[in-house]
Amino acid sequence: MPPVAPMLAKPIENIPTGPFSFEPKWDGFRSIVFRDGEEVEIGSRNERPMTRYFPEVVDAIKANLPERCVVDGEVVVPDPAGRRLEFETLQQRIHPADSRVRLLAERTPAHFVAFDLLALGDRDYTREPFAGRRRTLEESLAGAASPIHVTPATTDRDVADRWFRTFEGAGLDGLIAKPLDGTYQPGKRVMFKIKHVRTADCVVAGYRVYRNEKQAIGSLLLGLYEELGQLANVGVVGAFPMEQRRRLFEELQPLVTTFDQHPWNWANVEPGARTPRSAETSRWSAGKDLSFVPLRPERVVEVRYDHMEGPRFRHTTQFVRWRTDRDPLSCTFAQLQEPVRFDLEDILGS
Repeated sequence: MPPVAPMLAKPIENIPTGPFSFEPKWDGFRSIVFRDGEEVEIGSRNERPMTRYFPEVVDAIKANLPERCVVDGEVVVPDPAGRRLEFETLQQRIHPADSRVRLLAERTPAHFVAFDLLALGDRDYTREPFAGRRRTLEESLAGAASPIHVTPATTDRDVADRWFRTFEGAGLDGLIAKPLDGTYQPGKRVMFKIKHVRTADCVVAGYRVYRNEKQAIGSLLLGLYEELGQLANVGVVGAFPMEQRRRLFEELQPLVTTFDQHPWNWANVEPGARTPRSAETSRWSAGKDLSFVPLRPERVVEVRYDHMEGPRFRHTTQFVRWRTDRDPLSCTFAQLQEPVRFDLEDILGS
């Protein structure tokens, strides 16, 4: 019975060797699906129900999953062409208005990608080895049709390495490695995840203060220059030790400027431009203070990131070092590595 905490993964740098099952790492909402006849519940990673937000997935579950089962997987949204995952579009599906939920279910339909089996009928599979759970999952969903899918899996490390290098082009963000003899352990990090790691040199164009301490840095706002010379907001870097937060605050004070002298001056920004204010009205940021202190864009920082979501870093970046040797104007999108193009349909199948 719901809720059940999903089994988690521990990050590692390289694809492991040994008796593992390797799968693509999907970029969506982690979901455990519970079905008992006409009753369906979609639980989130934090064990909260998401059922009402994905009515089309509920219908597909009733049409494709066994009558009584619990299945672990991911809710994802492909782009209109079916070539890439779109996480930003998926985020928009969480809306309080039922009419909006129904409209988005038609305009941006979601898919469910299954990758583990917790229960089938009266049988609890969580204490059984993953190899057996995977085999039963494939058998149980052999007749499933889109938008229900079973994730590809392989025990061949060379195949997994190829997936790691190519599937990113379809919007996936790495690999998951599961021990073949491993049991399902809710809330425990007993799987492994291997994610893409890259670096980029970015302009520091502002900062937000740290929680309730006004003289410490919470996060640095990062920018990259577009072809026409406009500085676009691409994300933040923010994981600093407390002493470094205070030291950074002092170091950056000489660069503090006013908005009328800043590239992200609200009055002069062109429509559609990426600035920190673009997210101010987002329901995902409700209640958060998104104001920031503008800085003259003169300092360059090297950050580590996994992948991009459109023109922004998908996750918060990690600080590597200051680049005093770099001209801020040289920090452009051209430095970012483009993943090999790969169609999502080739991964999901039908």
